[in-house]
Amino acid sequence: MKYVTYQAGGGARVGRLDGATIVDVGFAGDMTAFIEAGAPAGQERPVPDARLLAPIKPRSLRDFLAFEGHLKNAFKNLGREIPAEWYEVPAFYRSVGDTVVGPDVELPWPSYTQQLDHELELAAVIGRPCRDVSAAEALDYVFGFTIWNDMSARDVQRRELPVGMGPAKAKEWDGSNVLGPCIVTTDEIDLATLQLEVRINGERWGGDTTANMHHSFGDLIAYASQDQTLRPGDVLGSGTATGGSGLELDRWLRPGDIIEMEAGPIGILRNTVGTPTTRKDS
Repeated sequence: MKYVTYQAGGGARVGRLDGATIVDVGFAGDMTAFIEAGAPAGQERPVPDARLLAPIKPRSLRDFLAFEGHLKNAFKNLGREIPAEWYEVPAFYRSVGDTVVGPDVELPWPSYTQQLDHELELAAVIGRPCRDVSAAEALDYVFGFTIWNDMSARDVQRRELPVGMGPAKAKEWDGSNVLGPCIVTTDEIDLATLQLEVRINGERWGGDTTANMHHSFGDLIAYASQDQTLRPGDVLGSGTATGGSGLELDRWLRPGDIIEMEAGPIGILRNTVGTPTTRKDS
């Protein structure tokens, strides 16, 4: 099943994709409430002229670093080496759901960066509360998967990383996290074969398969759930797939570029890069 959040002349509603048609699922609430309620069946109706929004405004976002290939490329260009601890600990940073936007919107270019970058990721959406789960059972608590474009201000990131607090403004501004176009339920996703790809203006810049994740989604969920309850609507990201960022290639986004991220049955998350904003103090 492919679930979406859409708008068609009114407020945001939960729907599903039936081919290219958006069908309202007859639920009076947002996607998080829908997941929490167990994705109940309702009175469905097709919705003409609907516009897709971000499929979910997460309770929280946790982003990991699971692809060794990305780290080898990215850390080299950041002047760092992969720490030995990475191979043992699936560390993550957190962000807030209010930063999330969806498909087919223009992505804001923050006033404080001159080096904006994209990051191709797969994201798991938690479907049931879980705490202290094992890696083997963790996927039983996942509702589905979506694409996550984790936008990054690379020049700012280079200044922040030596402080040791993790990314801050390098990763967080209004519109810095892009999710979509839909959430595909776990029965349609094969993590052993799923291919991820990013294209800029139609040209393939990179991609990988989830089979190459050093830390599995089971590992990520198990680690995050230690002594902490994960709740429906929480989102956990894989970290950038190998070749999934411009940093790895020393190629950089420009205003007007079209970013397309594709992941099997989830489809294509497409956005246009906006024009750099002017600092208010300039």
